Amino acid sequence: MGILSLLLWTPALGVVLLAFAPGQNVQLIRGLAHLFSTVALLLSAWLLVVYNQNNAVTQFGEYIPLNPDLGSAYALGVDGLSMPMVVLATLLTSVALLASYSISQSVKGYHLCVLLLEFGILGVFLAQDWALFYTFWEVTLIPLFFLIGRWGGKRRHAASLNFVLYTMGGSVFMLISLLAISEYDLEYEGTLMTSMHQMAKDMPWQEQVLVLLGFLIGFGVKLPIFPLHGWLPLAHVEAPSPISILLSGILLKMGAYGLIRVMVMLPEAAYILQPVLVFLALFGMLYGALLAWRQTDLKAMVAYSSVSHMGVVLLGISTLTEIGFTGAVLQMTAHGLIAGALFLLVGLLYERTHTRNIQDYSSLVQIMPRFTLLMTLVLLASMGLPGTIGFIAEFHTLIAGFQQWGVLMVFFGMGMLITATYCIRTVGVLFTGPVRSAMQAIPDLQSAGLLAAWILVAGIVFFGLLPEALIKLSSATVSDLSNLIKQRLL
Repeated sequence: MGILSLLLWTPALGVVLLAFAPGQNVQLIRGLAHLFSTVALLLSAWLLVVYNQNNAVTQFGEYIPLNPDLGSAYALGVDGLSMPMVVLATLLTSVALLASYSISQSVKGYHLCVLLLEFGILGVFLAQDWALFYTFWEVTLIPLFFLIGRWGGKRRHAASLNFVLYTMGGSVFMLISLLAISEYDLEYEGTLMTSMHQMAKDMPWQEQVLVLLGFLIGFGVKLPIFPLHGWLPLAHVEAPSPISILLSGILLKMGAYGLIRVMVMLPEAAYILQPVLVFLALFGMLYGALLAWRQTDLKAMVAYSSVSHMGVVLLGISTLTEIGFTGAVLQMTAHGLIAGALFLLVGLLYERTHTRNIQDYSSLVQIMPRFTLLMTLVLLASMGLPGTIGFIAEFHTLIAGFQQWGVLMVFFGMGMLITATYCIRTVGVLFTGPVRSAMQAIPDLQSAGLLAAWILVAGIVFFGLLPEALIKLSSATVSDLSNLIKQRLL
């Protein structure tokens, strides 16, 4: 068994063992879940060490034909685009489990669903076959439906149903596009990496545009792209905070990852639709930032900020340039760390106060100094302060956008200013003013929650100060993908 299969099936093995574990032994269940998530994290770290970042081709490939007549195969591989997402997925799963000690009902089912979700996510980023990719994409729906619907807030049933209907609706369009592509893809064994550049050459540009629109809807629901974002605020607010970490930190990146792949596969169509993509990106940034600014619920604020920050990812992708793709990949990683940390900290605060209304807080700096330090650092990273990974990602995207569209980047700047406004407002309301009597006995962060928060904040600051390691991880693959697009557009 190769390292990728070992990594992929580790959480699946954890699911099997948890299924046979006694449900009343909570410590055993938590221990098994942490064990398998930690093993997956260590395997991804080992993969990161042995991965050759100077080689743009797919590495550690595994190929087992499943249905030669259809061209489907169990094909796994990793490159500079999927490598950071794999590490991010295993890291955030471990962090989410560290933040899950407040879950007291149906503990066995909860941890089983989390590991199943990790299995689906890893499958999406490791799959090198469209049929396998689509299968894992759909697998993630099952545990998320139960995680939101069983352990969520008061409107959890509406949130889980909303999420599934939106995502399944998008999947229909994705499936139609995949079927359209398969008509041109019979002689290349159906693998994603070996066929993505071949079949599109035989497609008329009109078909390419229609196929890309189908993918745009399918991946745009997950990204999310305005106006396909309707499921996101409700799902984020009602989901348990540890699941919000995964939902915002890595599930949204699946849409961006898939969109980059199909942009390279259909560059002519991407070029034709470029004005539409730019409009959706800039509008999404402003729309999400304005809605986040208006929220008094801390979780809703972070949810809408995700719409804005993922607009930065879409803007980087829509440039179809090397620096734009670099900015998109950096923003995907940055948002995973920042949004994950924000949802973690908001969840830990809610566990202590049972309110998410920002107006109920003041002067937490005197009561929760550790929480204040971490929350302030994460909010500064969210607004793109230099010295954090948020600045590095947005700066690359801004440069790429300015080179392509010049004055249109005024709207990019407006989105960043609005983001800075609500981030600074949040710091001011939470940490200044008189101490409220009802808040005087709140315990500060400690043990597992503190460790989880520091892991994410350390990544935010480390890659903000030393971004070269993260940039080099994807640079060879990003350069190769951008060159392929240039060759096709000449």
